[in-house]
Amino acid sequence: MKGMFYPKLAWMGIRKNSRLYVPYILASMGMVMMYYIVAFLSTSSALQSVPGGEVMQSMLGFGMYVIVAFSLLFLFYTNSFLNRRRKKEFGLYNILGMGKWNLAKILVSESVMSAVLSIGGGLLAGITFSKFAELGMVNLLKGEAEFSFSLGAGAILETLKWFSIIFLVILLQTLWQIRGASAMELLRSENAGEKPPKANWLLALAGLVILAAAYYLAVSIENPIEALLWFFVAVIMVIVATYLLFIAGSVTICRILQKNKSYYYKTSHFVSISSMVYRMKRNGAGLASICILCTMVLVMLSGTVCLYAGTEDSLRNRYPRNIMVDATFRSMEAMESEAADHVREAAGQAVSAEGDGTLTAENVLDYPIADFSCIMEEGQIHTYDENYSALQVGAYAAAWQIFLVPLEDYNRMMDQKETLAPGEVLIYTTKRDYEKDTIAINDGAAMRIKKVVPEFVQSGVDAEQIIPSMFIFVPDLAEAARPLEGLVNEWGNPILGLHWNYGFDLDCGDEMQMRIHDRVQAALEQEMTRMKAEQDTPDSTGESDGAEEASPFLAYSRCAAEERATFYGLYGSLFFLGILLGVVFVFAAVLIIYYKQISEGYEDQARFEIMQKVGMTETDIRRSVNSQVLTVFFLPLIMAGIHLAFAFPMVHKLLILFSLTNLKLLLIVTVCCYLVFAVFYMLVYRITSRGYYHIVSAWAEKK
Repeated sequence: MKGMFYPKLAWMGIRKNSRLYVPYILASMGMVMMYYIVAFLSTSSALQSVPGGEVMQSMLGFGMYVIVAFSLLFLFYTNSFLNRRRKKEFGLYNILGMGKWNLAKILVSESVMSAVLSIGGGLLAGITFSKFAELGMVNLLKGEAEFSFSLGAGAILETLKWFSIIFLVILLQTLWQIRGASAMELLRSENAGEKPPKANWLLALAGLVILAAAYYLAVSIENPIEALLWFFVAVIMVIVATYLLFIAGSVTICRILQKNKSYYYKTSHFVSISSMVYRMKRNGAGLASICILCTMVLVMLSGTVCLYAGTEDSLRNRYPRNIMVDATFRSMEAMESEAADHVREAAGQAVSAEGDGTLTAENVLDYPIADFSCIMEEGQIHTYDENYSALQVGAYAAAWQIFLVPLEDYNRMMDQKETLAPGEVLIYTTKRDYEKDTIAINDGAAMRIKKVVPEFVQSGVDAEQIIPSMFIFVPDLAEAARPLEGLVNEWGNPILGLHWNYGFDLDCGDEMQMRIHDRVQAALEQEMTRMKAEQDTPDSTGESDGAEEASPFLAYSRCAAEERATFYGLYGSLFFLGILLGVVFVFAAVLIIYYKQISEGYEDQARFEIMQKVGMTETDIRRSVNSQVLTVFFLPLIMAGIHLAFAFPMVHKLLILFSLTNLKLLLIVTVCCYLVFAVFYMLVYRITSRGYYHIVSAWAEKK
């Protein structure tokens, strides 16, 4: 029986403090469940057999580490609320004769019980819901689900390993706190308030400045690459500024409200404001944490939901036609050969053969281009060489992809009748604007930009790269490209690429599109073999044209139907992770709100008891509680909305890197996410404020 003494005390402590322990254990179970589900799906054979499943599983592998890292930080943070409430109890045990070693045994027993309940319950829930998650993932990938149930032994072991480590770290931290505190310190810890903080205008001002700088970064950056580079800097700045404003700024606001006599000296405000002032440092940190978590949920959900909802848009941007052909030529002479005619003819035959003569190629895309990468400086294009390297620091922010396109092809594709005088060009840009009136390539003469055209049918190359593109429409492609022929970059590779873009849509199902794609690819390989054979044929002198040289014509066909599974795999996994991590962060925010309300309720209980004894009515208590809760509770939600609004331009530019340019869709999804989250937040407010009221009025109810 002696061996069960400490476990009994530990279990009694958990039962007596069930108001604190139950939410903590439930949240821990939720973390364990989420981790197991992600670990199970990352090795699921059902997902591996679905097209796009491997892409999704690689993304889920990353999500596992995110959940572990966040679980450690979150459970470490929430455990501090438990310790704060239990220190008085441990101090009493210490005074009654228990040594630190005895207290350690109780803590070890409590930790083991919490870990067993959390990990065991979480695994049970995870195993129960893992099949539903698997079915949902298969559905996201547009695949066919299997209804057989399976256990992930590897996922169970991984879950046990990581969360055992997390609970061990939390236990060691708790033991260290108890070891360094005296019995009186433990006994008085719950009632030890903070010193009245002074209104720190300097820190509040610093928070405003940092936040303004972060907002300026978010709204002023136009280049998606710069947005990618500065995104995490802006996030860190927002986090720092939020903590400064909620800690120092909230103290300042409370002091201002206290000086406002008409507001402060009211029954509904006096107790709440005076109480908040004495714990505003801790109170502000909690509010800042809630605000950051809310912002993370909103940004993550709006981005991932928009990506998944816009998968078809992204696919269309990447593959503007159902069948796309990209042919590369080694010279302008090869580009002007009959190779393109042969491919057009073969493509027409493939469409006719598969469609029994009733199917035709629609929305034909057909034009040549010359392209190269460069650094853009004040209207001057510098191709990569020993002076302008792609590896230079800061070069990516000024990097562009240039496409030279014949004017006649632009007019034909866009049904226009544009004309150009000597030295004039038209341009079309993506991802960012070009504001100069002229443009020059290397040491060439400056060309006047007659017009920036609003749109152009791209080949999809721009969508697969992160740097912006500029299409320059010139009267003569060969003349414009000639100065760049023969130039090489720092690795000795040709700077200029000569391509022929060809594509068309098909009014048929995916399977037939893929069969036509196979026929077109076979025609391309046949044409490459023919041109290589012509190159290797000996001329009249009996010498070969260069049997060791590469083929003058390299081409491949791409089919949007074949790539659809990959797109849904990538965006579906991001969508699933967004929802999963969003739920995890919501758990964290709700638990922080709950513990904040409960801990402050116990702290304020004595104050409200005194105020009732001097005449404060139950109605006054309710008004005071509502005043206090409303004063601070909705600040995180409002601030998260402001953060989200300023982050919107940067999120939009980041989504452009995923080939998603639908601004209207992102706006609708973001607004809907915020409104749904606000409704959920208000429900949490009603539940927690009711719990706070019951605690502060508990003594009156017992009378």
